Amino acid sequence: MIIKSKQIYFLMLLLISSLILGSCNKNKPSPKPYVYFRIDLPEKEYQEYEGECPYSFEYPVYSYLYADSTESCWLNIYYPYHKATIYLTYKDVENNFRSHMEDSREFVYKHTVKADAISETFYEDYDKQVYGILYDIKGDAASSVQFFVTDSTQHFLRGALYFEFRPNTDSLAPVITSIREDIVHIFESLTWK
Repeated sequence: MIIKSKQIYFLMLLLISSLILGSCNKNKPSPKPYVYFRIDLPEKEYQEYEGECPYSFEYPVYSYLYADSTESCWLNIYYPYHKATIYLTYKDVENNFRSHMEDSREFVYKHTVKADAISETFYEDYDKQVYGILYDIKGDAASSVQFFVTDSTQHFLRGALYFEFRPNTDSLAPVITSIREDIVHIFESLTWK
């Protein structure tokens, strides 16, 4: 059997066409969206802090409380699983209440460069004489929650939440919400000595 050049040309064209059409796939590959790891949050359980400081409160059992070496009655609440720390700084009020409030507010509003919004929630417990403001800082700011509590005559306790890594609001949202609940519990359980 003799194959002519037109037949070879036709067979080659048929083979190439079938390879091209066979390699087409209707399911075009597309990049997968970014996902974040699932974050398991512990059940809320608290223990009492009663040290030598002029205040006491309850803090989570799944965190570590240790003294800051900078000043007396400055404490840190460390969350090892989330690599987050609530830094607590205590100051006596000696005719400088307004100065402490302005310093606290200034620390919060330094985050406006990266913050999308800052909201304030006021807290009052007349029976225990605990008054304060909780600041929620939205966006990828270094600190997402800050607060202060005071009795306005003798005691001033300021707190700020920081993570050990670059903040990403989307991935940290469940953790921030959980730690914010712990901070609210600190407000509610705080008593002055």
